[in-house]
Amino acid sequence: MPQRDSDVISRFIFERTNVRGELVHLDATWRAILERHDYPEPVRELLGQAMAAAALLITTIKFNGSLILQIQGDGPVSMIVVQVKSDRTLRGLAHWTDPVLPGPLAQLVGKARLAITLDQGGERERYQGIVALETEENLARALEDYFVRSEQLATRLWLGANGERAAGMLLQALPGETEDEDAWNRTGQLADTLSNEELLALPQRDVLHRLFHEEDVRLFEPEPVSFRCTCTRERIETVLRSLGYPEVQSIIAEQGRVSVDCEFCNQNYLFDPVDVEKLFAAADHQPAVPPTRH
Repeated sequence: MPQRDSDVISRFIFERTNVRGELVHLDATWRAILERHDYPEPVRELLGQAMAAAALLITTIKFNGSLILQIQGDGPVSMIVVQVKSDRTLRGLAHWTDPVLPGPLAQLVGKARLAITLDQGGERERYQGIVALETEENLARALEDYFVRSEQLATRLWLGANGERAAGMLLQALPGETEDEDAWNRTGQLADTLSNEELLALPQRDVLHRLFHEEDVRLFEPEPVSFRCTCTRERIETVLRSLGYPEVQSIIAEQGRVSVDCEFCNQNYLFDPVDVEKLFAAADHQPAVPPTRH
């Protein structure tokens, strides 16, 4: 039995054409998400597809930062959020209300919108594209529609997920002249013959051979992908300071402590009355910012 690729993303190109591609397989990365939340199967499948899609899309940007893929709607699955950083680390979560029955995307999310945010970090400008979800089919078609309406590069996606693995493939036509004018249509038609089972089960080289054995394909070395949550106690302390001392004290008076759970990783952060007093005492003794000279 061929050895499966685990937690990697691989770039490939079709020689002498303007078509490029990416393949991603998420194994331990995906299971790390599932270990923290007990998602119903339809929610699990949609979140896994979103994880694979975000991992593929981060390869299309040329700066160090993060990409956030978000779906918000009025259906049983009210929110999907996936964040991926340029170092290929991911985290994601979903909000839902029972019952969630298997069905097309429109049935799961209802009237919804899809947002993709590119964050370069610091004070640099963030870019966000938002479109209404108008496809009833699946997330791959919704993302293709997003690229069409945002006037970006011609893009096709194939996405799949189960309880063990999330996987995806992306094809993209780069701008510029090409000596093979039919390459984009031809490679897309070949990729459409890939089944969801093959996408999830086959090693990446086997996927490419299965689809494109008559094409001149160059496969590059894979890059590792991993789960990582960016929550820290220091970040939670910053949030508490922003609430203000009276608000945090009211929580202490009512509950005896402040308990904060990270939705992404389920890490729990506890602050007792002494912790809160120390937190705000430290904030009160921060050195003053010197006046700015002009």
